[in-house]
Amino acid sequence: MPDAPLLNVQIDGAWHQFPKGMRVIEACGQVGKFIPRYCYHPKLSSPGNCRMCLIEMGMPKMGPERKPELGPDGKPVINWMPRPQISCAQDVAEGMGIRTNSPLAEECRRGVMESLLINHPLDCPICDQAGECRLQEFSVEYGRADSRFLENKVKKPKRVPVGPRVTLDDERCILCSRCIRFCQEVAHDDVLGFVDRGSHTILTAHPDRPLANNYSLNTVDICPVGALTSTHFRFEMRVWFLKETKSICTSCATGCNTLIGSREDVIYRQTPRENTAVNSCWMCDYGRLNFDYVDSTDRLLEPEIFAGGDKLRAANWESAINHAALQLKHFSGWDIALIASARMTNEELWLTAQLIRHLHISLFDIVPRTGAGDDILLSEDRNPNANGAKLILGLQEPGANLRTIADAVASGRVRALIALGEDPTQIGIDVDQLKQLPSFIIMNILHNAATPHATAVLPSSAYAEKRGSMVNGRGRLQRLNRAVRAPGQARDDWEILRDLVQALSGSNSLGTVEDVFRQMAEGVPQFNGLSLSKIGDLGVRVIDVPKESTTPPPPGEPAEEEFEAQALLTAPVSHHLK
Repeated sequence: MPDAPLLNVQIDGAWHQFPKGMRVIEACGQVGKFIPRYCYHPKLSSPGNCRMCLIEMGMPKMGPERKPELGPDGKPVINWMPRPQISCAQDVAEGMGIRTNSPLAEECRRGVMESLLINHPLDCPICDQAGECRLQEFSVEYGRADSRFLENKVKKPKRVPVGPRVTLDDERCILCSRCIRFCQEVAHDDVLGFVDRGSHTILTAHPDRPLANNYSLNTVDICPVGALTSTHFRFEMRVWFLKETKSICTSCATGCNTLIGSREDVIYRQTPRENTAVNSCWMCDYGRLNFDYVDSTDRLLEPEIFAGGDKLRAANWESAINHAALQLKHFSGWDIALIASARMTNEELWLTAQLIRHLHISLFDIVPRTGAGDDILLSEDRNPNANGAKLILGLQEPGANLRTIADAVASGRVRALIALGEDPTQIGIDVDQLKQLPSFIIMNILHNAATPHATAVLPSSAYAEKRGSMVNGRGRLQRLNRAVRAPGQARDDWEILRDLVQALSGSNSLGTVEDVFRQMAEGVPQFNGLSLSKIGDLGVRVIDVPKESTTPPPPGEPAEEEFEAQALLTAPVSHHLK
């Protein structure tokens, strides 16, 4: 698509160029002139109702011939408007002049802040938003040191559950309407609105329709104050104690970019991280809250090996790996079946492929997972790395061999079964059949129905405990990062697989997960020239996926094939006039 024409705009005395269609508030931000705002959000419509972004604005002074008058510097002379203007709902125009920090603009912001704080409660010490509250931040910069308000504050409802996952404190609401517009424009679930008038206006949900959609917690993210809070996270941890780690959601094939908030190896929350090509700046509640199992009491904490009878005994890692390798050496490829997982990273799948080649395994597969999707972000494919599994393991139709594997175990043809991140009982293999296997090696993070009957149990790491890469449903290679340490003696999956391959083959040249990716990039053409660091925080598109098999583009964002073409329009760089 053609580039938008560039327009000349003066900001605080300096001339810059911006593409046509850009909002004034965004243009100012690109040149380092941040304008405070409450109601404005770059992914939503602009109502212009908080008035915090007021600035001085002017247009070129026109001469008798209807041409701009030029000053001594050869630039247009600006005819300034007598009243301040909002910058969030105004696009840049040729010759426009903007003053972001003039005395008039500063006085307007102080007046808006004083008005907002009149009825706002003084409960910052107990507010969940403390530490990331826009009202708190702007009150320091634009608020008064004292209060001129002598009357009683208006009391409004507190601790109102507006939905199963969101709690509302109405007395903190500043009526910015971000949550209302999100529900209308992104979630397509128009359930929030304002009722009553003046100082008594409150936010509320429809009496018969609670805020229960799968994207409800995004309203908490975009609330600039502590009015909307996550019921799950409420009063759990102060945000300044959290360590935030950039990662991705592994609950479906979309692969939303996330920030994992943790402290002392405990995950307290996940929030969306902006990536225009994947999830815009949203994520669904299903993926956001799907991390409690990481801290489950069912975690496998130490390696175990078969001790005779129906018992497993604890072992160190060297003994467990050698025990598993010795068992596998007794069987040929025809006797062995392997069930891998599309929840594994590319690096783990690469080592799985090496294990398959070394043992000459012909019977292997991954377990497909599907569920109800939507036209926003949630994918019907609940596996985060099905494309990576297809690419690395060469699977044409994932799941096609599972019935064959189950039948081969039942008939006794398969005498050694390797289950990586999956429960074999979920694909039709009975517990009694698992008990009869001479060798059953399982690598997983949680106890399941099959675990007690394994001959070797190898505890592995959850998604937030390891580093690696995955290919999402739209063919984009993205990176996981470690946020917390694995509990007990659980290890990274790639380390377990590397040691198992080494025990079987006697060779090892892989010291880090970066080494695994480097080796994989040499063998997989789609990854050639890449490394974990080159993937970056936003990922790289590596394969073209048919449109009918992908999730829709993020709400309000272009399709990914249009994304590169629009990069110049959205890049946070302004072009200075020469």
